[in-house]
Amino acid sequence: MKSIPFLMMTFLLISSSVLIGCKDNTNDESEAPAVVNKESNDAGSNKGQAFIDDDSENPNALRLAMDSEDHTTLVTAVKAAGVENSLVNVGPLTVFAPTNAAFDKLPDGTVEDLLKPENKAKLAYILKNHVAPSNYPIDMLEKNIEKGRTLYMASGENVEVSSDGEDIIVGGAKIIATVKVSNGWVHVVEDVILPKE
Repeated sequence: MKSIPFLMMTFLLISSSVLIGCKDNTNDESEAPAVVNKESNDAGSNKGQAFIDDDSENPNALRLAMDSEDHTTLVTAVKAAGVENSLVNVGPLTVFAPTNAAFDKLPDGTVEDLLKPENKAKLAYILKNHVAPSNYPIDMLEKNIEKGRTLYMASGENVEVSSDGEDIIVGGAKIIATVKVSNGWVHVVEDVILPKE
């Protein structure tokens, strides 16, 4: 009987990895608006579990970001890239969420350029470089540091995990807060984790 829960967890993990890694092609032929307004959520333009109202006490990664005043740029980017559903799948997943101040550190005009419809794929790739399709609470990150392991991200890249005193650094970005969410973990970071490629 112990093998059934194990098989279910394995299936959920593989499913979430596939969902995160897959590019959403549903709107390739039609030009969707770059930013979807949370209040004007008509059923005809938004599809998937990201657009289902969820008032539960334990939010998923996307809902947590949408409710945070410090992550409005991240939410705008997620919507422009069309990767909302990737942040609400059952997980487990770990999201490294840059603050508005982190995006402000990028060279002038970078964010505005990435939000253009023609840069949707590039933006999605950058955002996927902030999602690990696995469960990484702080203690697991510390174990990865001890063992010299990198983190595999949904972008397909591996990022380094290191420490500086008591601070944990992921892909060059320091974790400044951690929140448990319904589908994994959100670590707030003070820099954007840019892909190597």
